Amino acid sequence: MSYFQVNEKCNGCLACVQNCPARALEAREAGGLQTLLHNMARCARCATCWRICPQGAVEFRHMLENRWDEVVTHVLVRCQVCGEVVYTEPLTRSLDEKVRQLVEPLCARHKLERQAAILSGRVPVAGGGVE
Repeated sequence: MSYFQVNEKCNGCLACVQNCPARALEAREAGGLQTLLHNMARCARCATCWRICPQGAVEFRHMLENRWDEVVTHVLVRCQVCGEVVYTEPLTRSLDEKVRQLVEPLCARHKLERQAAILSGRVPVAGGGVE
């Protein structure tokens, strides 16, 4: 969702663009059309655009909402022992194939326990030996 929004009252007068102290608004013309652009990274959220608009077209309230917007969602990989979140599936897929085969879904605590078991010779190795 775009935080800077204008409603149907906007008539393209560009008062908002001309008065924006942060230069977060810009108007571009192409093919007989005028497009109003907003750059959130530059925006100071000072509400000058909202105050200056003679038509009351700027809907500044969207920029003041204290909310979280969903950006991306990933499937979680959990510890095989306790179920604690360890990493995400896309992270696993991004690893080199050889590394991916070595990575076990274990939390920090259970990794340490596994390492201790390996060092003490208590963990059997695939193929019949002991690690």
